[in-house]
Amino acid sequence: QVQLVESGGGLVQAGGSLRLSCVASGRTFSRIVMGWFRQAPGKEREFVAGISRSGKLTLYADSVKGRFTISKDNAKDTEYLQMNSLKPEDTAVYYCAGDPTYTTPRGNVREYDYWGQGTQVTVSS
Repeated sequence: QVQLVESGGGLVQAGGSLRLSCVASGRTFSRIVMGWFRQAPGKEREFVAGISRSGKLTLYADSVKGRFTISKDNAKDTEYLQMNSLKPEDTAVYYCAGDPTYTTPRGNVREYDYWGQGTQVTVSS
C-alpha cells in the first residue's frame, strides 16, 4: 500500500503560478508511475499529467500542455506539478495518483491504484 499526501494548493490570480507537491510512503517510489488528476465541481475527474517510473517520460492533457510541468524526485519520494499561466478553468481539486503496474504514464483514472486526499486550486479572474 502507498500513502500519498498533496500540498501546495491555494488561491491565485489568473496568469499566476503554483507548485503542487505529493509525498509518497509505503512503497519504493521509483517503481511507481505517478500522475496528477483534477476534479471541478459537477465534473468527472480528469487526467492532467503523468510521469514514468524513471521520470524520463511525461504525458500531458492538451489543456495544460505548455503551461504545466510534472516532475519526480525518486530520492525524496516526491512528485511535483509546476503550474504556470493559470486560468480560471484550472480551478479544481487536484489529486496525485500512483500506478504500480505499468512503467509509462497513462491517462485513464482507472489505471491508478493509489490516491491522495486532494488539494484545492482556485484561480480568480
